[in-house]
Amino acid sequence: MVFTLGASLPILHANRLPTPVVSAAATTTNPSSNSSTSHLFEATFIRRAAEIADKSAGFTAPHPNYGCIITTSSGDVAGEGFLYGQGTESAELQAVQAAGERCRGATAFLNLESSDSPSDNTAVAALVQAGIERVVVGMRHPLQHLRGNAVKALRSQGVLVDVLGEELKSRAVEEARKACLLVNAPLICKASSRVPFSVLKYAMTLDGKIAASSGHAAWISSVSSRQRVFQLRGRSDAVIVGGNTVRQDDPRLTARHGGGHIPLRVVMSRTLNLPEQANVWDTKGMSTMVVTQRGTKRSFQKLLASKGVEVVEFDNLNPRDVMEYFHDRGFLSILWECGGTLAASAIAGGVIHEVYAFVAPKIIGGKNAPSPVGELGMVEMSQALELIDVEYEKIGKDMLVSGFLQPILDVAPVIPSCDETFAIDPTVTPYEPSIIFFYKTWDPYGAFSNFSRHPIHLTDENGNGCTWLTVEHYYQAHKFVGIDDPVARDCVEKIKSARSPEEAARIGRLMQRQHPKMIRSDWRTAKLDTMYRALKCKFSSYPHLKSMLLSTAGSVLVEASPHDLFWGGGRDGEGLNYLGRLLMQLRAEFLGQSTHRTVAPQSSIDEKD
Repeated sequence: MVFTLGASLPILHANRLPTPVVSAAATTTNPSSNSSTSHLFEATFIRRAAEIADKSAGFTAPHPNYGCIITTSSGDVAGEGFLYGQGTESAELQAVQAAGERCRGATAFLNLESSDSPSDNTAVAALVQAGIERVVVGMRHPLQHLRGNAVKALRSQGVLVDVLGEELKSRAVEEARKACLLVNAPLICKASSRVPFSVLKYAMTLDGKIAASSGHAAWISSVSSRQRVFQLRGRSDAVIVGGNTVRQDDPRLTARHGGGHIPLRVVMSRTLNLPEQANVWDTKGMSTMVVTQRGTKRSFQKLLASKGVEVVEFDNLNPRDVMEYFHDRGFLSILWECGGTLAASAIAGGVIHEVYAFVAPKIIGGKNAPSPVGELGMVEMSQALELIDVEYEKIGKDMLVSGFLQPILDVAPVIPSCDETFAIDPTVTPYEPSIIFFYKTWDPYGAFSNFSRHPIHLTDENGNGCTWLTVEHYYQAHKFVGIDDPVARDCVEKIKSARSPEEAARIGRLMQRQHPKMIRSDWRTAKLDTMYRALKCKFSSYPHLKSMLLSTAGSVLVEASPHDLFWGGGRDGEGLNYLGRLLMQLRAEFLGQSTHRTVAPQSSIDEKD
């Protein structure tokens, strides 16, 4: 699922989150009510929590941004806290300490679900022990091993927990939730993409040049713009440039932003055609890494190592592999300050998420003057990449244009046919689901596939017993059962004797395409009952299969077929997932929780062939 920020909504960049204004109506409304005015109350303080969560930017290395606001029943702020960095006191504990006795019966607002694990439960414990009565959470934790833990732990202790977008839904809530997503965009990117969140920054003249034809580029942008760049560096784990930038500009890449965090300087060069003397080789106050192609200029690598520069070799140097390497090193945020060639490679590799373009009111001209982004292979304007949620900000004499090249991914699990799924099985909870995917017979839950070799024995319409090698054999044949035509009867026998379920499916689908009039007239309404009958026989006949099905109680079952939008869940959860739903219905029946039978669908989507 992707999450884009609507153009009509305020853009909440992580370095300039707005200060919320609490109206009198909001502060006097009962926070526990579910009115739209109350939602304004919750939204206001969640946005405030997101704002203070960003306070450590530049002072410590990028980390999950936590902010906590504690308010009394009258709406007064009793305490605040934010996570300063790894290994420091949690935001929740700081806020509790600041609020003191006023925590009793109070509400805590968290932009991000607390971190709660067997090794560290201090955040949740602080809230519970302080007597917090209610917790409002801006978003669940994006990391799978932490997602939902704190919400469950708090509720188990009798604390009322409301999560934005789940228990609370409104326009104001949606805007507040976006602030939470933005302030932790790097963490969400880590969870969803396994690469750090990357920002491409460049300064250019009004006619789109990043340097003169000679290569001279100091200075295009104003002092104010350069101060903003220092802030961007301070918010990053690493700053990347290419070899051309080192040769032409000899940058220091320092983060003179007033904070304590110093990012790693990274030079990306395939050939190592670099000067022996350069500002970035001075590692007294800042660390430098060079990433290059394996085996390139061993002697120069030794020279760099003697200067304290770390050299990392790649079999095939490219932005994607470098970003995956940085992800494995634990980096969350990367700033690219490279030239056009490397910028184009990074964009083409899909690793750039946001763009900061500083446009100076200058014109330099020059046919050979470089531009910010090199060749992308596009020949028509319709191929151009469009930024999402573009924002304009005047900085000194310059104009900063910023926006996203990729939407922020929402890592909430996608459940096909969500509402119908929860209606079928009451053991499944909508916002804390465990999802079990099955598809191939060799998967961990491959026995749920209709292709699994578990013969079933069922009586036919004449009361005669008949054995079918798989559920797929039975299902495909019953498209034609009862049709008084020798071709249809012959097809049923061919399907029944097919050596594999794949062959049975191929025969049935081919017959359906070539002779659509041979299909039972009631098939559209009968196919779900046919499938359910076969599944019930299969799981009733094999005790170990029934035990396996019952062991999944509370989990959503999804057939992970990327192309069958009727029986499967589809590639992105857009499928109807009827096979998974029938299995959950059967599970509920076995558990004695349901005797409901699925009715025939009215959807225009049909199963694959």
